[in-house]
Amino acid sequence: MKIWGRANSINVMKVLWCADECGIAYDRENVGLQYGGNDQKWYLDMNPNGVVPTIDDGGQVIWESNSAVRYLAAKYAAGTLWPNDPGQRSEADRWMDWQLSTISECMRVMFWGLIRTPADKRDMAAIKKAAAEGGKLWARLDQKLEGRKYVGGQHFTMGDIPVGCFVHRWFALDVERPDLRNLKAWYERLKARPAYAKHIMIPLS
Repeated sequence: MKIWGRANSINVMKVLWCADECGIAYDRENVGLQYGGNDQKWYLDMNPNGVVPTIDDGGQVIWESNSAVRYLAAKYAAGTLWPNDPGQRSEADRWMDWQLSTISECMRVMFWGLIRTPADKRDMAAIKKAAAEGGKLWARLDQKLEGRKYVGGQHFTMGDIPVGCFVHRWFALDVERPDLRNLKAWYERLKARPAYAKHIMIPLS
């Protein structure tokens, strides 16, 4: 399998982590930001949005990171990452959608503001506002994690992957955070997974 995208992209991290959990061999090529290439015809022919990641699995081209995670889980980890029971699968699915629709924006403001913006140009009011919003949103997941080991229940599934990428940034960024016991316990469980340590727990950049 071929993966296009830079390793410090949170959306590429999702696919790299998932691929390792599935035991898939792959080659990765740097694309995007300082590496460029994602605005070139050869890349846009695969991915019309011109963003990362894009994967090619034996001629099956997939873009959009959560779609790629679902594909890999369904093909290579059915019954584990991809729950066979539709109800259990919906538990994983909804948190993947929550990552896209709910938690991403405030996390983007914090990450770009603190990591990719020079200190003298940071909008600290916007960053603090985003952190306050993030605390409220992560508290929703903290509540759902009561009595659960993972977002979808007692077993690690594809649902943990997109949200798990963002929760590392939440704990790594220099922001004020509420004490969310269940969220922290889940994060500690993720940190014990070798693929998480390899692909997600890298310096923020």
